[in-house]
Amino acid sequence: MEFLLLLVGLLFGTVLVVGVGERIRLPYPILMLVFSAAAAFLPFIPEIHINPELILPLFLPPLLYAAAQRSSWSTFRLRWRSLVLLAVLLVIATTAAVAGVAWLMVPSMALPVAIALGAIVAPPDPVAVESVAGKVKMRRKLLTVLQTEGLFNDAMAIVIFQAAVTAALSGGDVGWDVVPRFLVGAAGAVALGLAMAWAIGALNRFVPNLVARSASTLVAPYAVYLLAEELHLSGVVAVVVTALELGRRARPQDSEERLTRHAFWDVVELLTTGVAFGLVGVEMRYVIEHEGANLLTFIPGIAAICFAVVAVRFLWMYAMLKLGGTERRNRTPGSLKEVLVLSWCGMRGLATLALALALPTTLANGEPLEGRNFVVATAAAVLVTTLVVPGLTLPALMRALKLPNDHAAEEKTERKLARRAEKVALETMKRSPSAAALPQKRREALARRMSSLHTILAADLEEDPEKMLRIKQILAAMDTVQREALDAARSEMLKARNEPGNDPELVDRVLRRLDLRTVTLDH
Repeated sequence: MEFLLLLVGLLFGTVLVVGVGERIRLPYPILMLVFSAAAAFLPFIPEIHINPELILPLFLPPLLYAAAQRSSWSTFRLRWRSLVLLAVLLVIATTAAVAGVAWLMVPSMALPVAIALGAIVAPPDPVAVESVAGKVKMRRKLLTVLQTEGLFNDAMAIVIFQAAVTAALSGGDVGWDVVPRFLVGAAGAVALGLAMAWAIGALNRFVPNLVARSASTLVAPYAVYLLAEELHLSGVVAVVVTALELGRRARPQDSEERLTRHAFWDVVELLTTGVAFGLVGVEMRYVIEHEGANLLTFIPGIAAICFAVVAVRFLWMYAMLKLGGTERRNRTPGSLKEVLVLSWCGMRGLATLALALALPTTLANGEPLEGRNFVVATAAAVLVTTLVVPGLTLPALMRALKLPNDHAAEEKTERKLARRAEKVALETMKRSPSAAALPQKRREALARRMSSLHTILAADLEEDPEKMLRIKQILAAMDTVQREALDAARSEMLKARNEPGNDPELVDRVLRRLDLRTVTLDH
């Protein structure tokens, strides 16, 4: 019951913190972590622990799936170099650097435990990066690199962590066999993800209920993650592949389903992110209380490792800049400012804390695992250093660096896509037998509607700023009038819904049509 109360409290807290974050313009996941950590020290808050083995299976699948839905296979084909350099090689380099520092700073720590610590703090958290970096005015190419890195780096880190823990418990060594293990696990996970996407697609074709089809997308990431882990494959890769493949299989006629699914996943992602970061904050209290005075003796080693984590990422990004070749402008990072931003966004989060807490307390012979307390305390410190501090300062950093805005390029691309959609729509309308049966005036009205996708982005207006401004003002006024009219219509239907004799179901159908017209208004 106490955990249920904590869960409900975190859900309400998420809603409240989202409102606070929007008003003070700070990312709500960071505020949720800070507030929950502070609230956990209140005397009337009971001590509640969640099984560390449940943290990743509970929170990682839906959050990875939500982030992967915003990507595509084409993005990964375009960014495969960044994927290899950041999600695989940088994780290995960070693990090696942290393990070396830990082994030197804590002589009593066995090398496998030091490697486990390196794997714990190596991967930037995809949830943190998406939630924080996605809320600031960051160039799309930078955000795409961060998203690509964040979706797969946990897979490499988990393989290294599992190999290091096995070596620590058995008294063996960690070898290079982790690389083929990762490749085999990833390959199997890709096949499993493709199979799950096919199964969900077949299920959705069989199930006519729109809500049930949307719910299947929440079941899918949990199912494929748990199945992959049971088969000793990469659950992370399996979830991401499932999301990407389902996106590729999307059908044009599923517009209503996409609207429903989008709203559904907005709620799921917001609440799951809030609860996950809230639990991270609560667990940090227990780490501090459990270690007590020992934390003071850990400070030199912890400080050295935090510095190593930040420095390795910066040096890696700087090396990518210098080795970008003659086409550096088309590479990411393309400037020292971009190096700073990508380095500052190396935020650790859910995976780091979950792996640290999952570290065994004893060896196979029953003796305590030497260095575990240092590992857990260091993981918490790295989390604060790379998540809380950058998360609160990233908006200020973006303003200070004044990176070039690619808004114009985005508008140009959007205009090009809109014209492409218009062309296909108009050609289809001309060939349609149904359109041929319409009066000429109606066909012209339809043509005007189909030709309005690019409206204020029309290329022939770009050279006339005053005309562009007038068009924008007219369209804004039209939107305002339409919204006022639709608001009045909805108010009337809500009034009708409460009147005796009116069927609420029929009123709700009219309300839904009004809502769909509102959300499809051009901005």
